Amino acid sequence: MRYGLFAAMAVAATTLGAGAAQAQQPAQNPLDVIPDKMPFNVPYGMPISLAQAQAAIQAVVDEANRRGWPEDVAVVGPSGDLVAFVRMDGAQLASIAIAQHKARTAARYRRPTVLFENALQKSDYKYMLSLDDVIASRGGIPLIADGKLIGAIGCSGATGSQDEALCKVGVATVK
Repeated sequence: MRYGLFAAMAVAATTLGAGAAQAQQPAQNPLDVIPDKMPFNVPYGMPISLAQAQAAIQAVVDEANRRGWPEDVAVVGPSGDLVAFVRMDGAQLASIAIAQHKARTAARYRRPTVLFENALQKSDYKYMLSLDDVIASRGGIPLIADGKLIGAIGCSGATGSQDEALCKVGVATVK
């Protein structure tokens, strides 16, 4: 009887010890995961033309006027250099630089700026703040034509979600 009690206690102690050891192992950091393919590896194409940039801006301005949202809108080439810009009447002055920054970040990093916002806000990836020329605010979206990055569009002047919605209107004009 004592042997059975001793054996049961030994099994219980081993099980508890193994459970505690497993609980002490930290979960894998998502930043340590090595993907098979490089994310956001969109090839560069010829820079967006002035006509394409102006058409994207005009679509954004038309939608912004329809909604009553005065905006600043910037379109850049793949390098992040400005191709076209418009400041709608009444758009806030601070948003001039912000719209350009959103477009530049989306082009240079080949991804929408909302991803930086999410990384900082939802995943607490503070290292994003150390990346050169990043803006962690939605409203910057790459422009892709024929599977190649030709530039990006950035909008600023309203809420982030409004800016992003307007950018999507501009993106839809690029083919």
